Amino acid sequence: MSHRKIIHVDMDAFYASVEQHDNPQLRGKAIAVGGGQYGVVAAASYEARKFGIRSAMPGRKALELCPHLIVVKPRFQRYKEISQQIREIFYEYTDLVEPLSLDEAYLDVTENKKDMESANEIAREIRQKIFDKTGLTASAGISVNKFLAKVASDYNKPNGQKTIHPSQIIDFMEKLPIEKFYGIGKVTANKMHEMHIFSGKDLKERSLEELIRFFGKSGNYYYNVVRGHHKSEVKPHRIQKSVGVEETYFENLLDEQAVFKQLKIISKDLEERLGRKDIKGKTLTLKIKYKDFSVYTRSKTQDVYYGDSENLFETAQNLWQLRPYDKPVRLLGLSLSNLNTQEKKQISVQLKLPFPDFE
Repeated sequence: MSHRKIIHVDMDAFYASVEQHDNPQLRGKAIAVGGGQYGVVAAASYEARKFGIRSAMPGRKALELCPHLIVVKPRFQRYKEISQQIREIFYEYTDLVEPLSLDEAYLDVTENKKDMESANEIAREIRQKIFDKTGLTASAGISVNKFLAKVASDYNKPNGQKTIHPSQIIDFMEKLPIEKFYGIGKVTANKMHEMHIFSGKDLKERSLEELIRFFGKSGNYYYNVVRGHHKSEVKPHRIQKSVGVEETYFENLLDEQAVFKQLKIISKDLEERLGRKDIKGKTLTLKIKYKDFSVYTRSKTQDVYYGDSENLFETAQNLWQLRPYDKPVRLLGLSLSNLNTQEKKQISVQLKLPFPDFE
């Protein structure tokens, strides 16, 4: 039987670790990237996590949990710069790399550029190279599919790795707490608890029909992954469906002049991003997140592709005028969809080879 060798690499507290690396005075301290009184935490250092602080937590709550928390302004350009360095390391081993975000990616190393048999050793080498080049630590999960690799990468964090060998899958999945299943959030986990489903073993005892009845299409996914079946391939050539730029502000924008100033900056950033990728789009969407965390979006589609930043900015201003109410703004974003990339076909070939030495 043939198996793929999939690695999931996940940087440890990426944004916060970058800040601690670049500023030695922050090392060993509880820090949050983003947040403050009116913002949302983008990342928390491991020292901050001990106080229960997590990403997406309102900054005010984070400060209540940890009054001595140090709040650091995000530097996304810096994070992107380091992320690119990390991806260059991935490509030393395989071209089958599927980035999920700046700080994590799947790699298919079934066949790799170094002709290494051991996926475990490849993961170890990659983590060491990341540390040597950036000074940052990464964790990794290794298994036969993306779901298992993703679950495994979270097992020995930070700065660790875990391999789930094909012979271990069934036992591992049966013992896995339902909250640890990738794709099962807090709401679904609570619903499963009400059904007395607390582990993979409990989930496995439920029929496909029963899971579909309670969880819809997701029931089919739960039925298969608990049995170690997850056929989604590593997709390095995803056809991009949208390109966007958004900014969260430490201080809320209180008037239209401030909003337009920021929209102009975002329009230029979006133009540059489109230019680098040779992408054009026909639908522009304005996203506004208010101080109370309510979100408003409005889009404009035109027959021809949007042109330069002035064209984007002018449309964004018009979309702004359509907003239903005036409230302090904490986030602005512009994104283009209906892209010319959808006119191109990109084919990814996934290799399936024997698995002689998984370890």
